[in-house]
Amino acid sequence: MKINGLPQRTIWFDEEQQAVRIIDQTLLPHHFNILSLNSLDAACHAITTMQVRGAPLIGVTAAFGVYLALRDGETDLSAVCERLLATRPTAVNLRWALECVQAELSPLWGPIQAGVSTVPSIEPTQVRIEAALALALWLADEDAAACSAIGDHGLELLQQAWFTKLTADPTAVSLNILTHCNAGWLATVDWGTALAPIYKAHSKGIPIHVWVDETRPRNQGAFLTAWELQQEGIPHTVIVDNAGGHLMQHGEVDLCIVGSDRTTATGDVCNKIGTYLKALAAFDNDIPFYVALPVSTIDFSLSDGVKEIPIEQRHGSEVSHIQGLNELGELSRVQVMTSHSAVNNFGFDVTPARLVTALITERGVFAPNRESLQVLAPL
Repeated sequence: MKINGLPQRTIWFDEEQQAVRIIDQTLLPHHFNILSLNSLDAACHAITTMQVRGAPLIGVTAAFGVYLALRDGETDLSAVCERLLATRPTAVNLRWALECVQAELSPLWGPIQAGVSTVPSIEPTQVRIEAALALALWLADEDAAACSAIGDHGLELLQQAWFTKLTADPTAVSLNILTHCNAGWLATVDWGTALAPIYKAHSKGIPIHVWVDETRPRNQGAFLTAWELQQEGIPHTVIVDNAGGHLMQHGEVDLCIVGSDRTTATGDVCNKIGTYLKALAAFDNDIPFYVALPVSTIDFSLSDGVKEIPIEQRHGSEVSHIQGLNELGELSRVQVMTSHSAVNNFGFDVTPARLVTALITERGVFAPNRESLQVLAPL
């Protein structure tokens, strides 16, 4: 996508600096800062602190982390992958990407026994390092292509929704879409998931307006989604998290689109905390509720999202404190509640499949049930 009119990805390899480069998302929208990742420690830190975030981007960052570890002399591929896997528990793309890396790179360590590579005590070869980098770059390109395809399939739904609205009301001025958290290009390598159809529709001349949930406690909607949409020139309005139901009751929302960090084989969707409440409101008001995701986000080993998906609990300081610009234009952090109250900070919730209208993937649009999704399962 674009920043100040110039194409930009969220993660890339700088040939000149021989470094992995990322956008530090913890400073947006106030400061645009590019960081270099030069070690496994730096990659783990970037994922844990949410300098990179969003399920697809986390997975690609982990692949680059493996490359950085091998470049620095690590020889135990399994240990490297285990360390990266421990950084965030909910997003399945992290595990998926690391399994791809192990499957592709393990043969370079010699024979594989019982599915686990044997690691001899030798220094990593240049072949391994180059293979790891090539794989990370391939995964990045594949993610960008998948998100673009998600946008194409979602575009068809938005075109139909706009046609239907105009048919019912020729005076309509915009297609009003509500989204939660950030599932734009900042959450992926490029294009995004939930926002990809919106970008495609905007480019086709469909008058889009986006209701952007602020998405407490980290405000990814207010900080990131709104910033992305502003960069693309798409009309949008930031709302408090609890305003969505009110807007739906008053006919101000035509459809909802969100992303997913993990989706079960039966269509249950795990996404940023608060998504479930939006889905309930949409269901009650007969408003389509779409989820956009790459197939790699579907965990075919799970059937019951509420019972089986691990929900990350983050530090309470994300709730008790907030970051922003002070009156001097300086980035500062302030406490917004008493320090004597307990804080619980669940990062995600699960929306049951019965509340989901359809799943938009790079391979098409699917009903949220086992029968429909089975065609996507790995052989």
